[in-house]
Amino acid sequence: MSDFTLLYLHGFLSSPQSGKAQQALAYAAQLGCEENLLIPFMTEGPAETIAMLTELLEKRQAQKKGQKLVILGSSLGGFYANVLAERYQAPAVLINPAIDPWQYWPDHIGEHKNYHTGQTHTVTEDHVAELQELHPGSIQDPDNYLVFLQRHDEVLDASIALSRFGEQRCIVREDGDHAYADFERELPAAFDFLLSRIDAEER
Repeated sequence: MSDFTLLYLHGFLSSPQSGKAQQALAYAAQLGCEENLLIPFMTEGPAETIAMLTELLEKRQAQKKGQKLVILGSSLGGFYANVLAERYQAPAVLINPAIDPWQYWPDHIGEHKNYHTGQTHTVTEDHVAELQELHPGSIQDPDNYLVFLQRHDEVLDASIALSRFGEQRCIVREDGDHAYADFERELPAAFDFLLSRIDAEER
């Protein structure tokens, strides 16, 4: 199997202990590539989060030169995945991704508790501005993306992601929710897409 780094980015108020993160880790273990998977805990505001992730990837590249980067991101982690995929021109799989989070983030200003750790996270007006500043703009290579959406997502409107990435790059399930019910069933297709993009670059 090709040498690569798979970066999994969880959603807002989630953690590496989330169901999807752990399912991705278990599937990577089945493939024998669990050591390739990084699942950082993202607890800071948007600008600090991207800075942390950039530093993490630079350190990884210094340790393992030539490794390809692929990204799997959910919800707000899907937004960050889009940012990094454009910055590094890396393949990415997005799960019910946030597309323009700054538009509704003012509703989240204040204190929130992490679903898994109970840690308090404070959203500020500066964070709203940071999200807008981080928006990656137009997509340079649409073929770098595979997007999984569930129409019954109670938090995000799937049509916004469909508009950004195009129907041909989106797999839409008519049932489900924002947490993405039955995520395990999508893992083979998600990993196949990411690994096939690495192999295509090497040919």
